[in-house]
Amino acid sequence: MSLWVPVTIAAALFQTVRFMLQKTLSTVRLSAAGATFARFAYSAPLAVLALGLAVMAGGAEVPALLPKFWLFVAIGGTAQILATVCVVALFKQRNFAVGITFKKTEVIQTAIVGLIILGEGVTLGALGAILLGLMAVLLLSRTPGGGGAWWRHLTNRASQLGLGSGVLFAFSAVSYRGASLQLQDTDAWLRALITLAAVTSFQLLSMGLWLFWRDRAELRAVWETRRTGIFVGLTSLGGSFCWFLAFTLQNAAYVKALGQVELIFSLLASTLFFRESITRRELTGIVLLGLSILALVLAI
Repeated sequence: MSLWVPVTIAAALFQTVRFMLQKTLSTVRLSAAGATFARFAYSAPLAVLALGLAVMAGGAEVPALLPKFWLFVAIGGTAQILATVCVVALFKQRNFAVGITFKKTEVIQTAIVGLIILGEGVTLGALGAILLGLMAVLLLSRTPGGGGAWWRHLTNRASQLGLGSGVLFAFSAVSYRGASLQLQDTDAWLRALITLAAVTSFQLLSMGLWLFWRDRAELRAVWETRRTGIFVGLTSLGGSFCWFLAFTLQNAAYVKALGQVELIFSLLASTLFFRESITRRELTGIVLLGLSILALVLAI
């Protein structure tokens, strides 16, 4: 079994736990922006510390970080901030499992963005998978009890947040792979760690300055929820390192496709931890989207 496979599964598990913690924070104490910032506030110092230990104790050498590396870092970091805000806000619109499923449109979109930015192509056979995924998104876009034509439901807030987060996560994934590819002569684990430290530091500084300017009370709230926030940081660090390592080892479209296993984890979290019910229509949409990702893997 290739290393990127278990690494990706571990990343999906870490990410599900982190989103569960962020859902709790956003519904109890923090806004969507605050719950998002908590992730970076508690994970960036840990990532920088891990890189420092690797350099000082492990003898690892950090290569020159060229402008193109930092460009990918800035694009990916900003896209991920906006995408995470969308997902946390989405949790207040729909239940946990369906929220994650909306986010998972990123899998289909990552293949398209990867082709445009990095030239990593998708075969013509992926067209059927994309159409099947579209059917699933249309099915999930209907609010409970909603009537009328399907296209009218694409304008509701839940659909906009979910689809928007998918686009943004696609750009972040491809950008992170692009940043990692700039460090070609370095071991895969070190490339992932350097990229992770650079991205989380950028996100901490940029979002911290924005909140300091616009909402200082939210910064205090993030500190006051540190007992939960530190676990957000730890799970974020573990998940992000696994994602970055997987992106270093494999095409981002493949990684995101396998990461669809998160659907199973999120469904379990929704029913077992949050006691949320899932309708037959929503379950059908989740299954269809899962099948579309499987078809995408086979087609690439």
